[in-house]
Amino acid sequence: MASVPLLDAADHVLLDALRQGDDRAFTTLIERYHPSLVRIATLFVRDREVAEEVAQETWIGVLKGLDRFEGRSSFRTWLFSILANQARRRGERERRVIPFAALRRPADDNGETAVDPDRFWPPGDEWTGYWESPPRDLVDNPEAVILSAETRTAIDRAIELLPSNQQAVIRLRDVEGWEADEVCNVLELSATNQRVLLHRARSRVRQALEPYLGVSEDEQQRRDQDHELERDEG
Repeated sequence: MASVPLLDAADHVLLDALRQGDDRAFTTLIERYHPSLVRIATLFVRDREVAEEVAQETWIGVLKGLDRFEGRSSFRTWLFSILANQARRRGERERRVIPFAALRRPADDNGETAVDPDRFWPPGDEWTGYWESPPRDLVDNPEAVILSAETRTAIDRAIELLPSNQQAVIRLRDVEGWEADEVCNVLELSATNQRVLLHRARSRVRQALEPYLGVSEDEQQRRDQDHELERDEG
């Protein structure tokens, strides 16, 4: 059998090689996806050791189901769908899983808003609905802010504090780089619910990042005062 350039090979190439008995292809798939499997499994089970076991069971499921995989979805979608099913089964056995119903719960169940209402002028005010405390602006080099170690830590902390359904969506979309339809398929969400959850999650994370966006407190106060002055003059 001809040698397959595995490291940069597309998933379907690796699957073809695996079907032909190339164990190196399976190793490459594991190296490519296993860390993500464990990270996503921790959204469903509260114990990282259990998440690791769920990920390993997922790979066993891949080998068992390989001949039945027809490629109607991407390999990644199929792989993480197996993970979700494994996590569900594991949760039924151990009762230590975050309920899948919590992930599928409609985004507006609790009347939550994406931004704290206290940041807007209250009802009855001339400027009702407008910002009273507007978001901070990014610095001239936003990439430098996002890439700083302190900011990455703040992002991780903010995501960990999100409700489980928002956390799952933002991790898949913005951390793992998934497309919306993949997230909907794996988490069994409607397109609308996925979009609302992502918006709320991003809004919360951005609020948590405001102290790291490079605007000093004095500068922010000056901008707030200018904003209020413009309101009074208007």
